[in-house]
Amino acid sequence: MSVKRILHILKKELIQIRRDPMMIRLIFFAPIMQLFIFGYAITSDIEHVTTAILDMDNTSRSRELVSRFAASPRYFVLSYIYSPRDVDTLLDSGRAQMAITIPRGFASDISSGRTADVQVSIDGSDSKTASIIGNYANTVCAQYSQQIITERLMRSGGTSVSLPSVDLRIRAWYNPDLKSVNYLVPGVLCLILLVVTMMLTSLAIVREREIGTLEQIIVTPIKPLELMLGKVTPFAAIGMINVLTIVLAASLWFKVPIEGSVLLLFALTIIFLTASLGLGLLVSTVSRTQQQAMMVSFFIMQPSVLLSGFMFPLDAMPVAIQYLTYLIPLRYYLEIVRGIFLRGVGIEVLWPQALCLLGLGGALLAASVVRFNKKIG
Repeated sequence: MSVKRILHILKKELIQIRRDPMMIRLIFFAPIMQLFIFGYAITSDIEHVTTAILDMDNTSRSRELVSRFAASPRYFVLSYIYSPRDVDTLLDSGRAQMAITIPRGFASDISSGRTADVQVSIDGSDSKTASIIGNYANTVCAQYSQQIITERLMRSGGTSVSLPSVDLRIRAWYNPDLKSVNYLVPGVLCLILLVVTMMLTSLAIVREREIGTLEQIIVTPIKPLELMLGKVTPFAAIGMINVLTIVLAASLWFKVPIEGSVLLLFALTIIFLTASLGLGLLVSTVSRTQQQAMMVSFFIMQPSVLLSGFMFPLDAMPVAIQYLTYLIPLRYYLEIVRGIFLRGVGIEVLWPQALCLLGLGGALLAASVVRFNKKIG
């Protein structure tokens, strides 16, 4: 293997990138735009739940329950309706996410010691959001129910009543404020790096074939491995620059804490790049045109994102799919990045993920070289 020949291919790739101003803008500015768009748009925090209130009882007790929801303006934005038909209209049109119906006789049921019913209707189109909204409403109603029990016991047994209870105190480790941006922005870093490096690399060999220069390269003394290394090295450097830029933006703009070693993050990023670049090269060797390469890349990236744990927990997937995720490099890199950003863990914890990435990257690069050899033959 000749370093000189690799440097010649590297120089050639850099010249091609420099001659394409649009490509330069896409490489360096598009990832930053994507980070800001995804960082603000993708969130699992639920605030300002539009809530319709149908108070058919209209008593001090019913208004007291409504005031419990009104006291949480961060979660509930109330609008009052006066007909049961309005509940269906608001939920169907999407103008309300939740509707609370307090039936007639609510106050009399409480006064008589009977269970007082309250109906909560939630838009269940998004099951995850509906579950969280339901938990919010259940918490408010449970607190109000506890207040009623306390008042009744005080009236029956005097002014000093002590009710047994369980004092639940929740402490969230690694993300104490439970900000979804702290969890999602590191994932966006992984997603952007995969898209940029894989897409650029998948077009590398195909572009040479389309413009007719691949045959000229083949007849030179350069070996397939040297050609591959010369092709991927510029894109690896571009990937590292993107990582540096995104890490700075995540830390300085989004205020995402970096608890672990930044040097370890960059070292393990290089290992991930061997896998993503190898995957892009493999796509490039099996495609005849740039359009085919882009379609194959999209076919690979979509399941990679959905099955990597970027948005959906791996444990919730069927067992067969969980085994399939072990073949996805993005899964291991996500665990690495989030582990360094949020938990501050080191290589003593992340070495299995690093080892898996190294194995997948080596296998993908080897398969690319073998595939290119067959094409030469």
